[in-house]
Amino acid sequence: MKIVILGSTGSIGTQTLEAVRNLGNIEVFGLTAYSNIDLLEQQIIEFKPKVAAVYDEAAALELSRRVGSACEILTGSNGIIAVASVGANCVRPLVLNALVGSSGVLPTIAAIKAGSNIALANKETLVCAGEIIMSLAKAKGVSIIPVDSEHSAIFQCLQGNDGNRLNKIYLTASGGPFRGYSASQLEKVTVEGALRHPNWSMGHKVTIDSATMMNKGLEVIEAGWLFDASPDEIEVLVHPQSVVHSMVEFADGQVIAQLGPPDMRLPIQYALTYPNRVTNTFSRLDFTKSSTLTFEVPDFEAFPCLRLAYEAYKAGGMLPNVLNAANEVAVELFLAKKISFLDIARIIDGTISAYTCVNDGNNAIDIDGVLEVEKWARQTALKMN
Repeated sequence: MKIVILGSTGSIGTQTLEAVRNLGNIEVFGLTAYSNIDLLEQQIIEFKPKVAAVYDEAAALELSRRVGSACEILTGSNGIIAVASVGANCVRPLVLNALVGSSGVLPTIAAIKAGSNIALANKETLVCAGEIIMSLAKAKGVSIIPVDSEHSAIFQCLQGNDGNRLNKIYLTASGGPFRGYSASQLEKVTVEGALRHPNWSMGHKVTIDSATMMNKGLEVIEAGWLFDASPDEIEVLVHPQSVVHSMVEFADGQVIAQLGPPDMRLPIQYALTYPNRVTNTFSRLDFTKSSTLTFEVPDFEAFPCLRLAYEAYKAGGMLPNVLNAANEVAVELFLAKKISFLDIARIIDGTISAYTCVNDGNNAIDIDGVLEVEKWARQTALKMN
């Protein structure tokens, strides 16, 4: 089996390579990174991919000088898309998309057009362009295997239940570092505090999204596209232990849950080996230490990003795309300490309101339209700083 990892130097990418080491029978055909060429160089030396791409042009030139003829080095967004497209040359790897934000959309489309199956860890791809991605995958006969722990859990719960329509998805959330905080308490939180997630080790962007609960909102939209579920069929439950990764209720009222330790290598490996399960040395769940499992209703008032995501999903059209673009801008501003934590939701809400005032919601859902609206939303969000 061959694999291409888009975003190999990030949290999901490095854990994917840990899973590859464990499995031992996977050829790493291609890797991509934004600018971390020191780590990418180490990965090239160890895994010997045929091709790699670096978004940053100067960094790509330096990496090419370092590795010489050992690996072809491409650059820019076109280089990343080219690596995602290697399936067109009859390689047909599994393309694992671990890119950050909406940057994952075009490489996913390119990989699907090339006929490669997708292991999807980039939820924004479906948030921004779910209709395009799912329709194209169906037309090309391509499988999309979820990698996020929650969506992998739902995917696993549905195995063997073909024809049994799900009644409800219970999407679990850790609650992030500020679980139980009131809106007034959130006025004083810092970037450093928001980056201290109690259960998971993730990149900065997704960790901030977890703190605002926007991550769960984006996952609601992603689950809708992956499992053909309406907003009313998806319920978020705060589960601070992060042991139950999600649950599915069927028409007869019975519920199937997927449990495991908070270790992303487990759903990653399942995506790589599906439909098989392969032994590993990763974490194991100890029920004697996880004897108490609690579930809470999320606080939509203190964490309005989750409410905004539900509203955008229900409205449909381009609003999820607007929501995501505004969130990406707001999170970047927060990480740069240019806005407060509560300003994130304010900027997103304002951008959505501005969009609905100037658009009738009937934009054509094509990739050019997606990119145009995303650009508008980013520019609008920046003006609200």
